Amino acid sequence: MARRDDAFSDFARDAWPRLYRTAYLLLADHGHAEDLVQTALAKVYLHWGRIRDADATHAYARTVVVNTANSWFRRRGWNAETVVDAVPEHPLEPVDTDTSLTLEALRRLPDRQRAVVVLRFYEDLSVEQTADALNISTGTVKSQTSHALAKLRALLGDSITPTLEGTRHD
Repeated sequence: MARRDDAFSDFARDAWPRLYRTAYLLLADHGHAEDLVQTALAKVYLHWGRIRDADATHAYARTVVVNTANSWFRRRGWNAETVVDAVPEHPLEPVDTDTSLTLEALRRLPDRQRAVVVLRFYEDLSVEQTADALNISTGTVKSQTSHALAKLRALLGDSITPTLEGTRHD
């Protein structure tokens, strides 16, 4: 049992930064992201004895993070909107690569679009891997990616929006 716990502790320590980044990009809140990763790691630990493929462990943990976030969105009526005193009169202006504006733009995406963008462009998953992680069709991944990128372009301008692999830019 101690060996199993040590192996899981090593895995959790190694996986935490990447899982936390994914959780933060999904939830746009540091505290909720920490809670999400801890909840997901607890779920992974419950199944730790059944995990046979060590190479798939990180992918499994990421899937647990995404599925748990989706569950939170449904159950709690999650809303990543922030209450402000005054509504801005103009949308965000296009910028170079300012991370805080990129995160703010991600927060403005609907939950599923944000999840698709995070998995496709921050986690570097394929369309098929993203579909599997979110339990949706590849067509839905493609359409949600298209809608999300269009909204990000409107908010941030073309220069900051990630490009799809294999897309030509003449």
